Amino acid sequence: MTFWGGVAVGILLLGLLVLVHEWGHFVIARLLGVRVEIFSIGFGPRLAGVKRGATDYRLSAVPLGGYVKMAGDQPEQEARTGAPDEFFSKPRWKRTLIVLGGPVMNLITAVAVLAGVYAVHYERPAILDEPPIVAAVLPDSPAAAAGVQVGDRILRVGAGPTPTWNDVRIETALAERPNVGVEVERTGTQILLQLSLPERGEPDLGEVGWLPDVFPIVSAVVADGPAERAGIKPGDLLLALNGEKIRISPEGQNPISQHLQKLGGQPVVLTIEREGREQNITVTPEYGDHPDGKRWLLGLQYGPHLRMVVKDLTLGEAVLASVDSNVDTGWRMLDLVGRLFTGRASLRSVSSPVGIAHAMGTQAEVGGWLPVLNFTALISLSLGILNLLPIPILDGGHILFFAIEGALRRDLSITLKERLSQAALAFLLLVFAFAVYNDIATRILSN
Repeated sequence: MTFWGGVAVGILLLGLLVLVHEWGHFVIARLLGVRVEIFSIGFGPRLAGVKRGATDYRLSAVPLGGYVKMAGDQPEQEARTGAPDEFFSKPRWKRTLIVLGGPVMNLITAVAVLAGVYAVHYERPAILDEPPIVAAVLPDSPAAAAGVQVGDRILRVGAGPTPTWNDVRIETALAERPNVGVEVERTGTQILLQLSLPERGEPDLGEVGWLPDVFPIVSAVVADGPAERAGIKPGDLLLALNGEKIRISPEGQNPISQHLQKLGGQPVVLTIEREGREQNITVTPEYGDHPDGKRWLLGLQYGPHLRMVVKDLTLGEAVLASVDSNVDTGWRMLDLVGRLFTGRASLRSVSSPVGIAHAMGTQAEVGGWLPVLNFTALISLSLGILNLLPIPILDGGHILFFAIEGALRRDLSITLKERLSQAALAFLLLVFAFAVYNDIATRILSN
């Protein structure tokens, strides 16, 4: 899939996720006896549709999402008749369930989509769940300038602890720029360093310059060379040479060649991993031509490789893995919201629909449909969780109003709710405008 094809798919999927959200409200409203006047796919002028019972199922001009109009759900704009099938004629607990229907449908969609992805192909870099012990530091990188050393264990980046490399990746993306406090453990001593990050973009581990422990993977073998004759194949993971772990050199040096030259042509034992199984293979080097001159050679090429955890999951296992992943991600989202409101995280970490569509395009261009669906599940989870925040005009704000009114045993004034909703709308529009600017300036133009 091309980049712009992915952007188009991203816009379409965002619209579908909004439509799924509204469908959740619609279904619960109908089940609880609320008259739904309009169920629209899209916004704006009505293009076509059909009326079934009291509901006008319509297709509208702007094909981005949709909306549901329930009888009497806008008391500030229409007179309430008190009919039993109006939204505000229902008890507060029923109104709460109707409002919950949208976010819950997004959460269910997130679990379902990710479960489908996992059932087709479950793959995850093993290093993400391992302790963040620095195996290499790239020269002239932010990590090198900060004084990070090989063997350091990264304890904290900015405001967040980092028990795994995945946490390091996330906290680096969320950290305030440009100077970030980093706490590392070195030979039993905790040391605080200052890491200088670029103000634009979200640097990955390689761009920061601290690298996890990666193994080389064989990319090619020379026909009838020592490696091929010994049984080495492309795709083999090189773990060790003569029992000594093979490490990728950040300076671009060839650690296997260095060992071969020191041994002067003696046979070596390569420990490899193939299809999840380790085995030892003895290879006898040959002396031959090389761009750097005559030297001992094995006749293979290799590059860095992150070990992947690949599993064949049943549908039940895929669902459980999806629930676990969504719960973990959901807690991280709530943590981010808390940091934003307490000033411990930057608004730069917030994406707008512009950034989401751009990210969809990038995912599609690099990895095709599976990464796009993975990202779709993430966005659906975000919609579900963010709509539950207790902010007026969001679903969570309506639920908050219902809870307060239930405690007071009377309705709040329409004027008060209007003023609070207007203030919340102004706040969210400011955040949206900043997110759009940030997406364009830091995620799109910086690439």
